[in-house]
Amino acid sequence: MPVGVPKVPFQGPGDGSAYWVDIYNRLYRQRALFLGQTIDSTITNQIVGLITYLTIEDSTREMDFFINCPGGSIVSGLAIYDLMQVVEPDVQTICIGVAASMAAFLLLGGEITKRIAFPHARVMMHQPIADLNPKIKAADSILELNEIIIMYYTIINTYVQRTGKPSWVIYKDISRDTFMSAEEAQAHGIVDHVGLDSIREQHKKKQEEYKKKREEEYKKNINNIE
Repeated sequence: MPVGVPKVPFQGPGDGSAYWVDIYNRLYRQRALFLGQTIDSTITNQIVGLITYLTIEDSTREMDFFINCPGGSIVSGLAIYDLMQVVEPDVQTICIGVAASMAAFLLLGGEITKRIAFPHARVMMHQPIADLNPKIKAADSILELNEIIIMYYTIINTYVQRTGKPSWVIYKDISRDTFMSAEEAQAHGIVDHVGLDSIREQHKKKQEEYKKKREEEYKKNINNIE
């Protein structure tokens, strides 16, 4: 059994020979991002950095954001969500296992018409939770609760805007843990497609674009040598 992150061969345009890189490094070069752990500041900084770099590298090619995540920090999740909305390339979100809590919010935040759930994926919505420390002062607890209320309405308004559902439906759904199948998430407006057909089409198109780009760069390098 392999230990650690698997490595795969990679040969970039102009490279004389292939070399070994970890599989995520290879996939990042194909503009595929992965969220497979609890959302915290560390993984958020990594994803924000990757989205920023890939936007600078090529602002015309979309990114695929694969999500299999139980949720996590609201503030960190909002940082990723905000960046997804402002970068020029489309960000296609794909739920491949579970998108719960803040991860469901990120799934929702993909480019509209490009939000996908695999057939057996699960989506879970609920309201923001305050982790109040009993040792902190009452005044600090009130301030924290005020922040939670602000985030609560931010999340509700975003769900209303991006799903097209009335606010009372969203209020009801996030008042408790609401689990959905892929089809239910589609009916709810959180994703636009269920299944693999659209992904296969996108993958084929991207492979053709990548092959064409490599051929153009190879010809350019040959011309420079000559």
